[in-house]
Amino acid sequence: MKVNIIKKKFNPKANLKDYEKEYKDFDINLFKAEIKCFPDGKTNAAYLATDIHLKGPNKNKIALYWEGENGQELKYSFLELSEASSKTGNLLKNIGVEKGDRVFIFLPRIPELFISFLGILKIGAIAGTLFAAFGPQALEDRLKNSGAKVLITHPDFYSRVKKILPQLKNLEKIILIDEKNRVNFLEEKNLEKSPKIDNCQFYYSLMEKASSKLKVSHMNLTDPAFMLYTSGTTGKPKGVVHHHQAILHEKISAKYVLDIKDNDVYWCTADPGWVTGIAYEILGTWALGASTLVYQGRFNPEKWYSLIEEYKVNVWYTAPTAIRMLAASGLDLVKKFDLTSLRHLASVGEPLNPESVLWGIKAFNLPFHDNYWQTETGGIVIANYPNLDIKAGSMGKPMLGIKAAIVDKKGKKLKPNKEGALVLKPGWSSMMKKIWRRPEKYQSYFKNNWYITGDRAYKDKDNYFWFVGRADDVIKTAGERVGPFEVESALVSHPKIIEAGVIGKPDKMRGEIIKAFVTLKKGVKPTKTLVEDIKNYVKKHLAGHAYPREIEFRDKLPKTRSGKIVRRLLKAQELGLPIGDTSTLEDY
Repeated sequence: MKVNIIKKKFNPKANLKDYEKEYKDFDINLFKAEIKCFPDGKTNAAYLATDIHLKGPNKNKIALYWEGENGQELKYSFLELSEASSKTGNLLKNIGVEKGDRVFIFLPRIPELFISFLGILKIGAIAGTLFAAFGPQALEDRLKNSGAKVLITHPDFYSRVKKILPQLKNLEKIILIDEKNRVNFLEEKNLEKSPKIDNCQFYYSLMEKASSKLKVSHMNLTDPAFMLYTSGTTGKPKGVVHHHQAILHEKISAKYVLDIKDNDVYWCTADPGWVTGIAYEILGTWALGASTLVYQGRFNPEKWYSLIEEYKVNVWYTAPTAIRMLAASGLDLVKKFDLTSLRHLASVGEPLNPESVLWGIKAFNLPFHDNYWQTETGGIVIANYPNLDIKAGSMGKPMLGIKAAIVDKKGKKLKPNKEGALVLKPGWSSMMKKIWRRPEKYQSYFKNNWYITGDRAYKDKDNYFWFVGRADDVIKTAGERVGPFEVESALVSHPKIIEAGVIGKPDKMRGEIIKAFVTLKKGVKPTKTLVEDIKNYVKKHLAGHAYPREIEFRDKLPKTRSGKIVRRLLKAQELGLPIGDTSTLEDY
């Protein structure tokens, strides 16, 4: 496929001026002093995200702009965020939470989610976040495995929790967020009496009795701070634990990859139920002193543009799925809004198709910058940067302090343009600390002194990395290896296609054939003629063997809630295989 190179003009205001020089000279030890925020050399990630700003000019600056799904608006300064999270920390201590206890959050994207997360970290407990759409089984798997002591949730969600309470032997307390009392509490009015719900306690009643003066726990850099559950192809979800020093890599990457400055309004559309929402909506970005926008409502192109216009968003970090859906809504809608505040656009969740990178230029006169990382890496490890030319479809180059390589089965580095396993040199500050209660699983990530990502990729002669697919997604057809991403990229560049997912389907003659699942733009009808047109279109863009021999039209494709198309589910459905864990999927 032809590579579109987007040449960048040098931007002297970008945080990262000269990638090659900074990468060569980077020494993480020169930055570690930034997170040793107490005289004893210890740290606390929540302190670094909030309290540290109380000593400088950002004390009364807005840290959180929040808009609810019904149009409610709230603002929290760094001082107010600090006091609210300290009160929450005291609230938890008052009900018996101690250092190392797991406190899980099962909430919609409301301010109390962010405040609770910070409060948990401040007292040295371990915060866990859960997707708001999880059902009883998904909740049971995570709460039971983690041994969570306290759950902070919403009255509307409690019915799902109640069904599994007999199985949660470690769960001692449930705190419900009584949103109706939020305004009364903030305005220091008398709280309304909340209805009694089993043995649950209400957040604002407890907050009213808690002090805003909290002695923040001094933590070792490698003490656990938060955990998230991710799922493999089959089996139970695994708990990925990150330590307090993760904020160092998250802060540096937010500064140099997302180009965030402390006078920015920044919008990350991810939910803190997955790692992006923690690393780049709470910790890394607030550590830089930026203002964060959080929108509780669902995706709507017109609403999203209006938010950018109203809050004058400067840096926008969103998912490829959202970008494709925005593109499908057309350029005419974009022109109805003043989006000139935007300075930098980035993408997260899955590899970004070249078409989406180029659409950003058409719509906003700015390209979307792709980057690569995983729940386990805790932060961005390969990226496109503001002052670096973009090769559309590429993941970019390694993050400062990250040594990445493409290796063969023996761990030997491969030459440029040779596909192999994508690996990283262990030891960066946001690398996962452990897999909860599964030490053998944790050790399986490391081999030949490399961290094994489980992804296939190649590196070109200019040191740009290109994603091919998960190791088990790569298609072997007629003796050739084909990465599903390159076929999907060709498909979504077709003028009538919005999204595409590609799998390898067993075939007696070729070993595997490529099968594509596609969703069409509004008003386009699936026909046999269109099938042939799509096949011929892909043949022109890729090698002759890399076109889909079968095409199936679907109204929607299975995705995770972070917007990633789940190829393994498409394959399971096609071949009648076990579908594995579906708790992280959207609308499954």
